[in-house]
Amino acid sequence: MNTFPTDEHGLIRRAATLRLGINDDAVTAAVRRGELIRLAPGVCAFSADDVSAEDPGDRKYRLRSIAVATSARDRDASILSHDSAAALHALPLLHPEREVVHLTKTEEVGGFGHGLRIVHAGPVAPDHVVRVNGVRVTNLERTAVDVAMAGDFAQALVVFDRALAAGADSGTMSQLLGSRRRWRGAGVARRAFSHADAASESVGESWSRAQMIEAGFPMPRMQHTFETDEGPARVDFDWDGALVGEFDGLQKYGRLLRPGETPRDALIREKRREDALRAQGIMVLRWTWSTLEKNELADLLRPWLNRLPAA
Repeated sequence: MNTFPTDEHGLIRRAATLRLGINDDAVTAAVRRGELIRLAPGVCAFSADDVSAEDPGDRKYRLRSIAVATSARDRDASILSHDSAAALHALPLLHPEREVVHLTKTEEVGGFGHGLRIVHAGPVAPDHVVRVNGVRVTNLERTAVDVAMAGDFAQALVVFDRALAAGADSGTMSQLLGSRRRWRGAGVARRAFSHADAASESVGESWSRAQMIEAGFPMPRMQHTFETDEGPARVDFDWDGALVGEFDGLQKYGRLLRPGETPRDALIREKRREDALRAQGIMVLRWTWSTLEKNELADLLRPWLNRLPAA
């Protein structure tokens, strides 16, 4: 069995395998067996183990971004940016780009696209550059603004919410947006930034809020705790203490597990909590990722919001 050499990033590079007498056919066979994943020409990595907490797609893209950034001939003149920088910052995005790696020139020169790389025009100010695991990337604030300006309103709101929750400086992002007023996507990004809120706890919650905003709905209170007969009940959204909205992500009940609980136990406990809220006359609505993908949230909420007394 071949022992594949890895570098400081966990990458297996062709030059290193050849030095150990491991030929390309052996690497290709390991990829076919599922032992390795191919990231870029001449670069592979070990497949994720079953206990890894990182999503396999996120891991593969993060490693691919590192592979391309550290292999590129112009690596001293460009740094990871946009979705690729977000991957290294572990910044969750809505519908992230996973097919190509994004870099930005550090100097004021034009960009280009080639193979797995999209290289954006610079410059990047020195104080907007940080190292994550030894790799140069745009800092959290610059990354969020770049991603927001390249996406739609929902994608922009998601990245700003997640950046604020991760500790990004609001003033720095505001200054960056102000300096780009004539850039493509600036208007959408500024509008999203005006609604950004670190209280949002997931991509799904932020996307839900984006659909509420675009529907013109009154904004809910977030993460409020109600006292019930079943104990404290913390909810995602509520309007006037009369209507509660809950986004049910695929992993929500896994996150709610208490020591010794099964997902079914958590589901039953959540049902009791919901019943306790309803016993106080509070209506509880739930929706899933599918609701958001189909853009059905507004239709779900509208009839119930219309029943609320006017402020």
